[in-house]
Parts: sequence; structure tokens; C-alpha cells
Amino acid sequence: MHAANSKESSGKRLGLIAGNGRFPLLVLDAARTRGFEVVVAAIKEEAAAEIGSHGAASVHWLSLGELSKLIETFKREGVTRAIMAGQVKHKQIFSSIKPDWRLAKLLLSLRSRNTDALLGAIAKVLGDEGIALQNSTSLLEPLLVRGGVLTERTPTDQEQEDITYGRAVARHLAEFDIGQTVVVAENSCVALEAMEGTDATIERAGQIMSSLGDSASTLRRELTVVKISKPQQDMRFDVPVVGMKTIQVMHRAGATCLAVDAGKCLFVDGEDIIAAANDHRITIVAA
Repeated sequence: MHAANSKESSGKRLGLIAGNGRFPLLVLDAARTRGFEVVVAAIKEEAAAEIGSHGAASVHWLSLGELSKLIETFKREGVTRAIMAGQVKHKQIFSSIKPDWRLAKLLLSLRSRNTDALLGAIAKVLGDEGIALQNSTSLLEPLLVRGGVLTERTPTDQEQEDITYGRAVARHLAEFDIGQTVVVAENSCVALEAMEGTDATIERAGQIMSSLGDSASTLRRELTVVKISKPQQDMRFDVPVVGMKTIQVMHRAGATCLAVDAGKCLFVDGEDIIAAANDHRITIVAA
């Protein structure tokens, strides 16, 4: 049944703006389990083709800059509530985007060109058009990280020092919406996240440590990764996410500790992430 033809159906219809990764697939499956008809607006440059086979009521493929088409699609489908899930690479937003007139007007109005400003402005435009953005984790509460040491191995004294130092640095970094991840070795910043994303930041840190060779004898090789939420984290978008790939990248880079924010970070692979960390003797701490 088309939502536009039934008020009752419209109440159980949910829009999903899908970026990359497993996050949007998890939201889609959870929404369907709760009886929602899901209308997917899949971002061509990011979303996986797999999203078309997860039982959505309809799937519409849109390019990044097609804000007007997104609004028209949701209105036509009777969508009044939507969730934005899945990463859109920062460099895509600011280099590959071809804005339509509505988005071009919005971009010109921004005082700052960071992701918070852009996504917040898009959320306001959607709201003005009668489409309310919900918290992206609202259907995935069990996957939000609980507090404490989550793995078999607890942090060493040095890893705990690196967590404390890394959190202090990351808070300042996130305050300016530059990035949310810091990689530390013995209270020294090895790599800071900008537009490249968490996994690329960790890989770069591993490469830096490898490039030091034997001359790094005064610096421990083990890396600590600190990934935090923003000071005023908007849970509607850009929520910190960790998946299996991050654990694999950490292992290759020589990272032995991961610190995240409890209740603000989503483990998209659930307990499998903890099991993989245990296999690699990586400790995970949430506070």
C-alpha cells in the first residue's frame, strides 16, 4: 500500500537516507522488524547495492547534491520521519558534490563549511518541509557501547595514560569539527583525524611508526586509538561508528588499545567486534 493513500500507513512509514557501510542496513532491518515500511534514499556515491535486497518498501538512488529530489521523493512516498545512517566521506561532501539549486543556496548561506554545519542545515531544511530527522541510533540501542572494559585484557598503565592524554587532545579536535580520532604512543600524538576518516588515520599512524625504523627505540611501538563523540554530539547524524574493519586495521597498524565513549559510539558488528579484539589481544575501553 502506498503511504500517500493511507494515514495509517503513513504513520508506519520511515525514510532512510543511506550512506556507506553496514549502519544503514542495520537500521533498515531493525525498522522492518518493528513493522515500518522503509523508503530508502540511497546515496549513489556511497550506499551499497545490497540495500536493494533488504526488503525496503522502495529504494531511490540519488546523488549527493540532489536535495530537492530527496525532499520530493519523501513527500511523494508519504514520509514524515526519516533517519540518516551510514558514512558519507568528508572529501566526497566537499569535492564530489554537484549541488542542485536548493543545496547550492544552502551552501552559500553557511558560515562554516564543516560537516556539522552542512548536515545541521540539511536537517533544518527537511524539518521545514515536514520531514523530521530522528536519532540515527534510535532503533539500534543494543549496539550502543556500554561502559567499562569490554575485552578480556585490561589496559596497561601506559595504555591508560595514553587514553587520558588522547581523550584530552580529541576533545579539542572534535570541538572544531576537524575529526574525532586521535592515535597516541607514549603520550605523543602520532596521527590526528581530518577528512580521511578513522581507519585511514590508524593506517597512517602505523605507517609513521614503521617509517621510524630502529630509531624509534625511545618510543613504544604500541598505539592507542581514541575515538570520541563531539562535545555537543547530534545523534541524528555523524555518530561515531566502529566495525570489524577498524579492529583489523588496528591490528595491522600495531594498535593495542581502543577507547570510545559509552552510549555514544555504535558497534555495528556487535559482540563480534569484542571477539575479534580478544583474538588480537586488543583492549577496548568505554567511558
